[in-house]
Order: sequence, then structure tokens, then C-alpha cells
Amino acid sequence: MLNALKIDSPTVEPDPEPASMTGQARRYLALWFPFLSTDRARCAMSIPKHNGRDERPFVLVEKDRGALRIAALDPVAARAGLRLGMALTEARALWPNLEVAEANNEADIQFLRRASDICDMFTPLVAPRERDGLILDVTGCAHLFGGEEAMLGRARRRLAGLGLTTCAAMAGTPDAAWAFARYRRNTIALPGEEEAFARALPITALDQSTEATLALSRAGFRTLADLADRPSHLLTARFGAGLSDALRRVLGHEDIRITPLRPAPEIMAEKHFPEPLGLIESLLGALERLAQDIVEALERRGAGGRAFEASFFRSDGAVRRVMIETAQGTRDPAVLMRLLKLRIDTLADPLDPGFGFDALRLAVHRSERLNAQQSTLEGGIAPAQEAGEIAALVDRLTVRFGRENVRRFVGRDTHDPVRAGGSVPYLSGHATASFPVPEPGQPPARPITLFEHPQLIEVLAEVPDSPPLRFRWRRVLHEVRLAEGPERIAPEWWRSGNNAPATRDYYRVEDAQGHRFWIFREGLYEDSNARPRWFMHGLFA
Repeated sequence: MLNALKIDSPTVEPDPEPASMTGQARRYLALWFPFLSTDRARCAMSIPKHNGRDERPFVLVEKDRGALRIAALDPVAARAGLRLGMALTEARALWPNLEVAEANNEADIQFLRRASDICDMFTPLVAPRERDGLILDVTGCAHLFGGEEAMLGRARRRLAGLGLTTCAAMAGTPDAAWAFARYRRNTIALPGEEEAFARALPITALDQSTEATLALSRAGFRTLADLADRPSHLLTARFGAGLSDALRRVLGHEDIRITPLRPAPEIMAEKHFPEPLGLIESLLGALERLAQDIVEALERRGAGGRAFEASFFRSDGAVRRVMIETAQGTRDPAVLMRLLKLRIDTLADPLDPGFGFDALRLAVHRSERLNAQQSTLEGGIAPAQEAGEIAALVDRLTVRFGRENVRRFVGRDTHDPVRAGGSVPYLSGHATASFPVPEPGQPPARPITLFEHPQLIEVLAEVPDSPPLRFRWRRVLHEVRLAEGPERIAPEWWRSGNNAPATRDYYRVEDAQGHRFWIFREGLYEDSNARPRWFMHGLFA
């Protein structure tokens, strides 16, 4: 997790030790969106929230068991007595002026993802909770926003701008914060206070199955206090270990952490502005100062960054991210800023300030060891310097043309000549297999030029396994003077399945003019199902 941010230096580095060892208590912010689906549909359909007495109930429906049934409610529909699973015909009988739209689970997921992007300005550690909530690990971050209460309020206001009804709470474990957000809204439980707040919660706060909750109710349990006062081994014996685990987590006795949507950066620096910035020049100036902070953190580690991400948080909730990668580790702020500016200038969708950006973050997502380089005494170009110049060229080309369009050749560990070589993005970590080295004085086993699609040729040859005597390729007849082979290469059956190509017999041949070719016969003469065919596959230098 992240260390506490400092006002004078916004650089944050991952804490190598757990919070319990450093004396810093974990803090989690839970955000629950009880009407996420209808809030999303209202925004998509541009239906305003009137908050008046004449407001019509609004529901989302989906087909279930041959009938349209209510899948989501808005607050007015909930107060009107409508319920989930109710048939639409029954709901219309109660409320003829009911507003109805179709449920869309995929759109709800994307809407929740937009909400997580907004919350990313508070902490990079944001995780979804069920289908209608988020959990934020805000350990060491609250003081940047004026304290936990101010952070909670600001998060609710930001999400309200997206159209979401939000219930929030803060506690020392994710489960306690989630339970408080749903049953003790806007609660901030200080370290050690979770159990005192949680004892009054109903047993439904444990998020157990319907059968388990019903069994607990029939056993006479109403609140978490009723369960907390019972020996845990008795609860485990009767209701299973899952109940005891959930109880410990809600009471604040066990922290299972969260799995964030996006991996935490190795190093991070950020800046929050008292007033939104609307000028790109001012924004780039702030980004340059963050780059200097990032470089200083990399120097302390003796590392160089390989993947950098700049995040721009707009005041209306929109988030833009700009990612760059480098061929070698770097901690040069001038190089970093040059690549970032070039990437921003070449964006297909330009960086639009809108009403202004109120937060900015620069993060290192991947780094490697970087040692200082000694110049050569002769004044020439050292191998490391030459490699650095090539890496700088690759960086500029990648930023301008895209990661997938700057590639390098790699070898693959396979006997199939078609798959033995290929290209991958230059910045990818794909390892390359070694290419075969011919023995001294011997010709290469594979040609320099290999056709992507072998070309059909006409061949005169003795059967069954004799090399060709002459062949016609591109309307030119070639008399074979020397030949070597065959080299039988079978297809990779584990890749081809039932559609595996025929076995190939390869020959290295030289014609009367000294030109050398790599040709193969596809199929075997003893196979009576198809006549073998000959192909030109490559040319030797």
C-alpha cells in the first residue's frame, strides 16, 4: 500500500512493510450506490430528478419466466411500495403513470467503472464491491483532502455530478466500511471503534445467503451484538466458518484487504489544485514538477522507469490517462517530459480542459535497475551509449506511431520454419529464441528470404524421394546442378488439430547459374489420396 503523502513533496512510494508493522492503521472508504441502475438509466435518457411530490416512479424491467418483471427501482418507486421481482402489469395497476425502461447489466458495469475512474483521484487502490459499490483503500491519503470527513463529503459530491445517489462510510476494514455504508450512512469509525458501531447492525449486514440469514433469524438472532456475545466455535459448528469470518471482518477484527481494479503504481506523485486549471501550459508546468519528484524517487532507488502514466482529473469527473513506455529505463525529466508532450500532441482525441482540471498524477508502473554509465576514455561512443541512442529513437517512434507499429524480430523455439521467426512490439518483454548457427564452412540450413506464402512450381523429379532434376518457377526453367535433402518436417499437430497440413520434404538446390533455392514437396507419393505438389519457399543469399 502507499505511504502517507507529504504536503511539501507529493511523491508516494509503495510501503515495503504492512501497515501493522509501520504503526499506520488501514483505512477504507466504502461507497454504496443503492439506485445505480436507475441513476444510470436517468442519465442515459436525460430524465431529470425533480425531487417533488409529483415525481413519477421509475423502474427498470427485464424478462423473467415469460413476463416483464421489475429489476431495479428508483427512490420514488421504492417509497411507492413497488418491489423487485414484481410483474410489470401488477406495478402498472398500482401506478398507471409508471416510467419504465429496459434493464442493461453491461451498461451498469460500465457506469460503475466510470465511477471508479472518478474515485481514482482519491487513491489508486479502488476495488468493486458486488454490483453496486466501491471500496477505496485510502490509508495515508485523507489529509490531502482536509481529513476523512472532508474526503468522504468530496467523494459524494464528485459522484453526485455523475448522477449517482451515494451512501458512504469509513472504517478500518473493507467489510466494516461496507456494512456501515449500507446501514449507518456517513459513519466514520475511528481505529478501534468498528465493533462499537457494528453491534447495533442487523444480521443482514453480514451478507450471508438467504437460507443462512433465515436460519439466524429463526434462532433468535437480530443484531450483530447477539452473535458477538456468543462463542465463535458454537457459531461455526452450527452455521459454518463463513459466518464467523464475516462477523470478525464487520466487527473490525480481521482485514482481508482489497484487490484493486488497476495495479498500484510503484511510484506516484500527484498535485491537487485549489482552483481548476484551464490552461494546458499551466498543466504541463505542474506535470514537469511532478516529473522531477518522480525522478528523485527513482534516483533514491537506483532505478529507471520503463512505463509512465499521467492522469488528468477534470472537475466534471472525466479522467484522461496518457501512457508512455521506454525501451530502456530512464530517470531523465527532460526525456520524460519530451515524450509526454509528444504523446499529448498526437492524441486522436485532444486533451480538452473543459471546466478545468483539479488534480494531476504522474505514476511509474514499471521500472528496472539503472546504473550510472562511464564514458570511454578514448572519447568514442560506448556500446551503452549507442544502445541508449537506439532506445531514444524507439521511444520517439513508439509515442508517435503507437506501440504495435514499432516492432522487432524474434526467434521462436519450434521446428516449423513458418513459425520459427516473427515480429513483436519492440517494447514488449517477449523473449527470443536463438537462431541456428551453421557449422564453419557449411552453408546455412535456412534461407535468408522466406516467402510468407510458398509459391507453386512445376518439377520434374524421380520418385519417391529423389530431389528435383529441373523445375519451372515464374515461367523460368531451372536445371538443378546440386541438391541436398530431403529434410522431412511434419506439422505441429497440437496446433493444427484435425486440419493439419501435409508432411513436407525440403531440399536445398542449386541451379546451373549458381542460384540457390529452398523448395519442398507437400505430401507423399505413397499416399494415394492426393498427388504431391512442389513449392518454392525461400531463397538463399
